Amino acid sequence: MQALDGVLLIDKPEGMTSHDVVNHVRRKLGVRRVGHAGTLDPMATGLLMICVGRVTRLLEYLGDGDKAYGGTVVFGLGTDTDDAEGAVVAQASALHLDVAKVREAASQLTGEIRQRPPQYSAVHVDGRRAYDLARQGKKVELPERTVHVQAFQIDDLRHEGDLALARFHVRCSKGTYVRALCRDLGALLGVPAHMRSLRRLAIGCARVEDAVPLDDWLASNDPASHLRDPLLYLEGLPMWRPARDALERLANGQAVELGQALSVSPGALVLVIYAGTVAAVGEVADGEPTMVRPKKVFWKRG
Repeated sequence: MQALDGVLLIDKPEGMTSHDVVNHVRRKLGVRRVGHAGTLDPMATGLLMICVGRVTRLLEYLGDGDKAYGGTVVFGLGTDTDDAEGAVVAQASALHLDVAKVREAASQLTGEIRQRPPQYSAVHVDGRRAYDLARQGKKVELPERTVHVQAFQIDDLRHEGDLALARFHVRCSKGTYVRALCRDLGALLGVPAHMRSLRRLAIGCARVEDAVPLDDWLASNDPASHLRDPLLYLEGLPMWRPARDALERLANGQAVELGQALSVSPGALVLVIYAGTVAAVGEVADGEPTMVRPKKVFWKRG
């Protein structure tokens, strides 16, 4: 990748949208092509993966990994947004809850589960965002979706008056709403619940420990030095290193025989690596011999 092409790991502060961070990065680097992989709500903090320059074309793959979060759920109060920013819509005592009951309920929300997104979410409904409809007072029945929750760990439980608060850690697939998990956890326990806080700890192999706080990055005299090679975070895709002549054919839009380099199924994506960087993304075609056709090409002759 050329200068000002790369991945920037930012530790997002509370009270700022993911798009706000993108705008800060654009201004600081003087680059228009900036995007983020995996939205964080304003109240959430933690890892935000920012793509700069040509790497924005890899956003869909960089944000595809499992996510890890830590946070707090409150039992006894339900909100219209399923988090602390919403209006209270339900209330009940949670004095009877203990940590064993909560852990047992959380275990029922692991594995492949069906989840209904929150009313205030970015899900499209007839071409409009669900949160826009919710703000207009229009209640829509959002369809359930299948998500995968690898782990839903309850760390502890404490009581505050009639409320109960639990700290948790979650590892889940892309598209999982953690505030919906908190809401559904309360439903299993027979009390309303909402998410009070959330911090994203990981996206795939990227960790928040490797991220730079936004304010520190904005104050840096060499902000571009924090850009990283996207190859560090594309662990989920097989890598293929073809010869230059094969790469030239891909760049011309031609399919190229994969040979025995990889064992992949039709429809699978492969990262085409040349000279130590991402040259293209290819898709495995059906048939014999196994061919790879270009999906996205970054490499240019030179």
